[in-house]
Amino acid sequence: MLSSRRLALAAVLATLAGCGFELRQPPQLPYQRIALTGFARHSEMPEAVRLALPSGTKIVDSPAQAQVVLAAMEDKLERTVAASTSAGQVREFRLRVLLKFRLTRPDGTVLLGDTELEQSRDMSYTETAALAKQTEEATLLHDMRADMARQLLRMLSASAELAARLPAPAASAASAPEAASAPEPAFVPAPAGNWGAAAASAPASAAR
Repeated sequence: MLSSRRLALAAVLATLAGCGFELRQPPQLPYQRIALTGFARHSEMPEAVRLALPSGTKIVDSPAQAQVVLAAMEDKLERTVAASTSAGQVREFRLRVLLKFRLTRPDGTVLLGDTELEQSRDMSYTETAALAKQTEEATLLHDMRADMARQLLRMLSASAELAARLPAPAASAASAPEAASAPEPAFVPAPAGNWGAAAASAPASAAR
């Protein structure tokens, strides 16, 4: 029975391959080293980005070690009441993940200006299944962040053409006689947004 199932699975995969079907792969990036800055303290978004990166790209600790810097300007998770009963019992939550970022070189040259990504999902809720709903919420948030990370990587890949047209960073031309004596100011990312969730006691937007 097991052998038959394996043969059937192999036949399906072979058919899909013959039809041009391919498993989704992360976009290839022109960068081997990327730094992440400005993310909220307990944000899980950096981990989502790390998991989405192709094998040839790694996250480094310092912007000085990186080819590009992904700076988070806002990094938020919001959990608000979307609907409740007339007795005040929550019946639906709205989950919202927001990321506003920019892509720069370590010297501050902007490759991709302030860009905003957002994902939101509505989730039903019942107190009698609180534990199951907690697991469902974690799964939804994981999927939302993973989707945002894939969108982000596609944007980084598209930024390669712009980066190729820009002049080399000032640091590489420091030895030239015409180089300015004062170094270009380092890029300092704006602080990330607060990480938090709306209280479940927030007023409901609808009653069910």
